[in-house]
Amino acid sequence: MQPEQLFGMALGIVSPWEVKEISFSKEANRLDIYIDFQKGAQFPCPVCGALASVHDTTEKQWRHLNFFQYEAYLHARVPRVTCPNSGCGVKLVTVPWARAGSGFTLLFEALVMTMAREMPVNVIARLFNVTDTRLWRLLDAYVEMARTKEDFSGVTRIGIDETAAKRGHDYVSFFFDLDRKKLLFGTTGKDSTTINRFIADLEAHGGKPEQITDAAIDMSKAFIKGVKEQLPNAVVTFDPFHVVRLINDCLAKVRAEEARQFPDVLRKSRYLFLKNPEHLTLEQQHQLDSIIDSQNLKSTEAYTHKLNLQNVYFAKSRPEAEALLMHWHKKASRSSIAQINKLANTVKEHWNGILSHFASKLTSGFLEGINSLIQAAKARARGYRNPKNLITMAYIIAGKLRFNSLYPLPT
Repeated sequence: MQPEQLFGMALGIVSPWEVKEISFSKEANRLDIYIDFQKGAQFPCPVCGALASVHDTTEKQWRHLNFFQYEAYLHARVPRVTCPNSGCGVKLVTVPWARAGSGFTLLFEALVMTMAREMPVNVIARLFNVTDTRLWRLLDAYVEMARTKEDFSGVTRIGIDETAAKRGHDYVSFFFDLDRKKLLFGTTGKDSTTINRFIADLEAHGGKPEQITDAAIDMSKAFIKGVKEQLPNAVVTFDPFHVVRLINDCLAKVRAEEARQFPDVLRKSRYLFLKNPEHLTLEQQHQLDSIIDSQNLKSTEAYTHKLNLQNVYFAKSRPEAEALLMHWHKKASRSSIAQINKLANTVKEHWNGILSHFASKLTSGFLEGINSLIQAAKARARGYRNPKNLITMAYIIAGKLRFNSLYPLPT
């Protein structure tokens, strides 16, 4: 068997295509494989599928998987056909080993899609000696194609979260299906107009805004405004994680201020106060007890408010939760700590949304798990210059998109 036949079998090349020539250059660090079609071959029209004769050809090149350490390229004369059916005209045919308009083979693209889940795109680009811009275009194309096949007609409960593409810059908002636990939509910004864009995308995929019954969000005024205006049937739930995070932020600020006044007492105590008691080691518990017993600190009072607010979420019903929250609010409103007073006012303003959790049982806890994966990808990439790239990566990580159904790979 000739090398051309072997490579044809390995590449899944079938009639009327055949490998005509193999060119290998150790000095150039590359392998070139030349493919052609048999004389007199007909090809299906890419518009209607009717068999058509070749009108003319154009030379194309595609980057393929590396052959060991050598870059591999496929070359072919790609026919344009004259379709016998009126209205189609002269069209460039689609080759079986590559996506229309792509400069990569399907196998190369499949490898990149797999690697992109675990590696920064710029690292993949260096490995294959291509620009990261070309790889991002590849990833964008697959995400866009896969999303066109999405069906949102069953979406009724959503969660919304936001993050930054780089520290403090270029925020993006993510919308999740809380039942299927998947990313539905990502968009730039974090204002109320992001809800408008989500609604447009929801409807484009068969979803209906009036079917949304619940929305788990943080206490962002923009998200609250957008949900109330655009999702009239959605009950807003403020996720327990976000509520507890607010008290933790207060506690952290109070402790940091006192640590400057009492450095010997509060040295290395930050995580002692922020951790839940059940997660402390025995040594850490002893250290925290020693701090609490040492003197009358505002940090201790703030820590008590934190534990009492967390205890609200152990309630088994809304009435029980409301009684506990009223007791917490009464104590927090009378606190001598300004940050705790401010938080008490915030809780009062968002009272129904906080308590709705005990009816809907909605939580965006899984969002934090997904967010940690997105943040890990962002950290590996050292942030994203373009927020669109972060959104694309989020779809790959959390969108549960069916990429393998888009193109059949050569066998």
